[in-house]
Amino acid sequence: MNRINLIKACLEKAFQPEQLDIIDESHKHAGHAGAKDGGGHFVVSIVSEKFKGKSRVLRHRMVNEATAHLFGPTIHALSIQAKTLQEIS
Repeated sequence: MNRINLIKACLEKAFQPEQLDIIDESHKHAGHAGAKDGGGHFVVSIVSEKFKGKSRVLRHRMVNEATAHLFGPTIHALSIQAKTLQEIS
């Protein structure tokens, strides 16, 4: 399974998102220290009702906790946009 699919599976299981987009931006970070260990740089945009009533910081923590086991070999950096359906309407 490729890295995007691994991240996607974790986030779908944890949040049952209405929308989920993951972009691999690792190519923009070639030569970066984290790239040496194989971890990639990803941008995650996720919409889930599980974020309702949660602060931006808590939402980021939730996403980081759901993907924590992937940090190192799969993920080096994760940029997160986490919203509810009401926030995108």
